[in-house]
Amino acid sequence: MNRFMKCGALIAASLISATAYAQTTYPEPERMRPGMSEFWLPQPRVITPGNIQTGSAPSDAIVLFDGRDLAAWESSRDKSAAGWTVNGNGTFTVNKQAGDIQTKQSFDDFQLHIEWCIPENISGQSQARGNSGIHLQGKYEVQVMDSYVNETYANGQAASIYKQSPPLVNAMRKPGEWNVYDILYSAPVFKDDGTYRIPPRVTVLHNGVVVQHNTTILGTTEYIGFPRVQPHGAGPIILQSHGDPSEPISFRNIWIREL
Repeated sequence: MNRFMKCGALIAASLISATAYAQTTYPEPERMRPGMSEFWLPQPRVITPGNIQTGSAPSDAIVLFDGRDLAAWESSRDKSAAGWTVNGNGTFTVNKQAGDIQTKQSFDDFQLHIEWCIPENISGQSQARGNSGIHLQGKYEVQVMDSYVNETYANGQAASIYKQSPPLVNAMRKPGEWNVYDILYSAPVFKDDGTYRIPPRVTVLHNGVVVQHNTTILGTTEYIGFPRVQPHGAGPIILQSHGDPSEPISFRNIWIREL
């Protein structure tokens, strides 16, 4: 056997030895069992869900209007008492002369439930017809207005992110019937230079229908001009007292869950 053959034999023997060593040193992975991908702690905390028939809030919600008073709200102008009209039927109505109202408490991420009604005798057209708005953290408006057989610009109708994103569909009920918004909101995170690291995002259900699906909010919802990025922290929920001449709308059953 020449030296080349000897060398080849030695290499082959080494490979066989290494393979045998690997096979005997590294066993096959343990067979998966169901319990290997399960964890038991922490358990989700238990809450009592709201009652659909009575309209009650979940047990961990902050009730912003329970049908009796506006104690959770204040004037956006000067933080005096909210000057809107509380009715005797568990609702309250916009007072256009009193201006916007806002929650006394500020929020970051949340789930917001709010019900609103366009009066049956509503007049006007386009934006001058039951106009209001829900401003998330005081800066980003989910539009409220009568969009039942009332055309306007698409990114200004009910359930739009005002002047930014139109709703996926028009799920509006006719005047005199109650509309429901369920809003899931994720607050923005800012970089040191004041730009968005993570922009605000929102999902909106209008009367149980998804009309905004994890929508990115581009910045403040401006009436004139384009969105602006303004660094901020937690902020209130603002209800808008719009200056249009149509009959004022009403609200009821408002609650929020911090996420």
